[in-house]
Amino acid sequence: MANMVARAYVPAGVIENCKASGHYPAANLALGVFVSLCSPIDDAMSLNLHRRASLRYVIAFLLLCTGPVLVHAQESDERPAIRFVRNPDSAPDFKLTGLDGKPVTLADSKGKVILLNFWATWCGPCRAEIPDLVELQNKYKDRLQILGLVVDDDDQDAIKAFVEKFGIDYPVAIATDDIRIQYGGIPALPTSFVLDAEGRIVQKHEGLRDPVLYEAEIRALLSLPIGDVRVETFEDTGQIFLKNATRATELPGVNLSKLTPEQKTVALHKFNAETCTCGCQYTLAQCRIYDRNCGVSKTATAKIIASLAAPHAPATRSAPAQPVHPPAPPAPEKPHE
Repeated sequence: MANMVARAYVPAGVIENCKASGHYPAANLALGVFVSLCSPIDDAMSLNLHRRASLRYVIAFLLLCTGPVLVHAQESDERPAIRFVRNPDSAPDFKLTGLDGKPVTLADSKGKVILLNFWATWCGPCRAEIPDLVELQNKYKDRLQILGLVVDDDDQDAIKAFVEKFGIDYPVAIATDDIRIQYGGIPALPTSFVLDAEGRIVQKHEGLRDPVLYEAEIRALLSLPIGDVRVETFEDTGQIFLKNATRATELPGVNLSKLTPEQKTVALHKFNAETCTCGCQYTLAQCRIYDRNCGVSKTATAKIIASLAAPHAPATRSAPAQPVHPPAPPAPEKPHE
């Protein structure tokens, strides 16, 4: 299946070429930052260091030159916001063996905020964010647990060398295919799930994200001050767990505007009842969320909408019924002589 746009998705068939050639496509990542999807390690690190250095100058500039704007934003409640799932579902637990031979489970970190990070050694954006993750782990080590799950890479020696080089001090294990499926397939790298202290998934992030966002979420879940940042909630309609696509009233790339409310209800029911034939084994609704570029689910949903929106052909008029005349009364019998 094709991959979603504007995220650090791994195009099908590109992984081996990335590893072999060292030439990689660019991906439009979060916050408008363009970083190579599979850039060499040194390039990824220099990009990360450059981003950190630039961030200090950007913050200083904002404080000196945009004070009135910030005041106005506060007065109009246009403050930055973080978002958590309303009534979140529990994260699927697992039991893996870490690179150090110790067990890696969610249960072992119960009571802490957990950042579950799916990544790969060959993924440029994954490498670029690791120093920030290491810093977060060291800063909140008593109340935060970062778990690194490696996907699409089973060379333990290479992974161990990478972990040592980058100074990763949080548990790292290789994710099984079953775990990937339980967490929605992981079509993008990096993908991180934020869990509250009760082990429930409250947010999911795909692609390279600003570490400021992660820290704000972690502090909010730890009931620590987060300044003027607002905390909003939203209903999971498939963004976190694809099974919740049944709650969605809108889907990526699906135009329901031509349908009446009744037709829209019927269409959404069909989207959740019919399976996409692209091979993903998801419903049409789930496939639209999982892969916005899937032409199969896009075409199928469009056909359903067209069939519902098309005006019904007028009924053929039949010839007017002929009046029915009552049968003539029988002739009176002649009197007997």
